Amino acid sequence: MEFVERYQTVFVLVAIVGGLALGQVAGIPAVADHLILPFLMVMLFAAFAGIPLSRLRSAFRNRRVVGSSLLINFIWSPLLAVGLGAIFLRDQPALWVGLIMLLVTPCTDWYLIFTDIADGDVPLATSILPYNLVLQLVLLPVYLYVFAGELVALPLTVLLESIVLVLVVPLIFGGIARVGLVRSKGRQWFTQRFLPTLSPIQIVFLSLAIGAMFASQGEVILENPELLALLAVPVIAFYAINLAIGFGVGRLLSFSYEEMVCFNNTILSRNSPTALAIAVVAFPHEPLIPLALVIGPLLELPLLGIIAQIHVAINNRDWWPFTLAALFRSE
Repeated sequence: MEFVERYQTVFVLVAIVGGLALGQVAGIPAVADHLILPFLMVMLFAAFAGIPLSRLRSAFRNRRVVGSSLLINFIWSPLLAVGLGAIFLRDQPALWVGLIMLLVTPCTDWYLIFTDIADGDVPLATSILPYNLVLQLVLLPVYLYVFAGELVALPLTVLLESIVLVLVVPLIFGGIARVGLVRSKGRQWFTQRFLPTLSPIQIVFLSLAIGAMFASQGEVILENPELLALLAVPVIAFYAINLAIGFGVGRLLSFSYEEMVCFNNTILSRNSPTALAIAVVAFPHEPLIPLALVIGPLLELPLLGIIAQIHVAINNRDWWPFTLAALFRSE
C-alpha cells in the first residue's frame, strides 16, 4: 500500500480535528459548506476514472462467486442495515438513514487492496467492481425510498437529482477521461502512470471534504459527540455478521481460498464516499446523516486490515479446506 492509502485513517482523523478547529473561526463554516460538494465531486471523478466498465461481461465467468456477492450486497445487506438500525438506532432516525446509506453501497475500489494483501483473486474482484457501481447507482434511490422514506423527509425529485449530480456526472466525465487518455497516451501509460495517482487523489479529497463538513457543522457535532460513537456499534456488528456469512457461503459453495478472500472483501467493504456525497446533496436539512457517514472511513480501513490478517493466518495454517489446485483436479 502507498503512504497515503496506508494512513488513510490518520488523514481522516486530522481532517476531523482540523475541521472542528477551523469551524470555530467566524466566517469559515459558511465557506466550508460550499466546498464540501466540489471536493467530493473531484474524489468521485478520480474513483470512476479507474473503473473498467468494459469488464461487465467477463465477471460472470465465475457465477458462484459473482452471483453470491451480488445477492449478499444488494438483497441481504440492505435488510441487515434496516435490522441493525431498528435495534441500535431506533431513537435516532437520521443516524439510521446514514447507516442504511453506508451499508447498501458496496465498495468500488479500495477493497482490491485488501484482496491483494491476503493473496486473494484480484482479477475476479476487479471484474465484480463495475457491477457494484452500476447496481448501487440504480438501486440506491430505491433503497432510500423504501427503507428511509418514513424516517426523514425525502422528496423523490431531490433524491433523483442528487443521484444524477453526484454519481452520473462524475461517472460520465470519468469514462470520457479514461477513454481519451488511453487513446492519446496509450494503455500502458494509463495503467502505469495515471491509475496509481487516482487512489491518493481520492483519499486527499475525501479528507478535504470531511474537514470541510466538520468545519461547517462543528456546532452540531460538538453538541452531539456521542452520536457518532453510537453508530459505530451497528457498523462493527455488520462487519462481524457478514464476515461469518462470507466464511459460511465459501464453505458451502466450495470456494477456493483466493475466491473466498475476494468474496469476503466484496461483501464487507463499503462505498462511504459515494454515500456521503449523495447525503450532502439529498439531505441539506439533516446534517447528522452525512456526518454519520464519516464513521465509515474511520472504521473501514482498520477493520479491513484486521480481516486481511485473519485471511493471511488462515492461509498460512492451511485451515481453508479448498485450494485452486484441488478444485481444478475435481473438475
